[in-house]
Amino acid sequence: MIRNVILDVDGTLWDTTEIVSEAWNAAIETDGRSGVHATPQRLKQLFGKPMNVIGELLFTDVSQNVREKLLDDCVVREQRALEERDAKILFPGVAETMEALVDEGKRLFVVSNCQSGYIELFLRKNGFETLVTDFECYGNTGMSKAMNIRLVVERNGLLPRETVYVGDTQGDCDAAEEAGVPFIFADYGFGDVPQADRRIARFAELLDL
Repeated sequence: MIRNVILDVDGTLWDTTEIVSEAWNAAIETDGRSGVHATPQRLKQLFGKPMNVIGELLFTDVSQNVREKLLDDCVVREQRALEERDAKILFPGVAETMEALVDEGKRLFVVSNCQSGYIELFLRKNGFETLVTDFECYGNTGMSKAMNIRLVVERNGLLPRETVYVGDTQGDCDAAEEAGVPFIFADYGFGDVPQADRRIARFAELLDL
């Protein structure tokens, strides 16, 4: 019996890459020290990694100090853009399925490699605050996704055999395996996990599992 569902965010619950691309390119243009253009497709390849790794992979043409300042500005502009825009960026069926899972007695959690404040924004913007029991991210702890999954499991007294992690990348799969939690692959998302035993083509299929 699965009683607890831990969710990734980007590529699993919503797709912010169009909005984030615009915000990051505005930051890059304003700074003027990098020739990088942050396309939505490039961001889809990077999302799911810790923010410091994204900075290292994206801004290869500037020094570390410039990279850190530029990434900070990207994040500030990203948060502001996501707060202000009323775009429909949730994947189909996410809101209804999360509500149905809670109605069935499941407990929902979120673990992401995002910056501090991002999960709170996601929950607030979509009215999910009452649906999600707990969450954690790289920006809060500085720890890997596997360690953050373990942290959520331990502090909420979850049994790993009653818990699943739902994500859309190989990194998500590896983190769940390292944390000792079964993995469900969202194959409509940004990545590919060829060896995934359990997969969903639509978020609503979680109800069938």
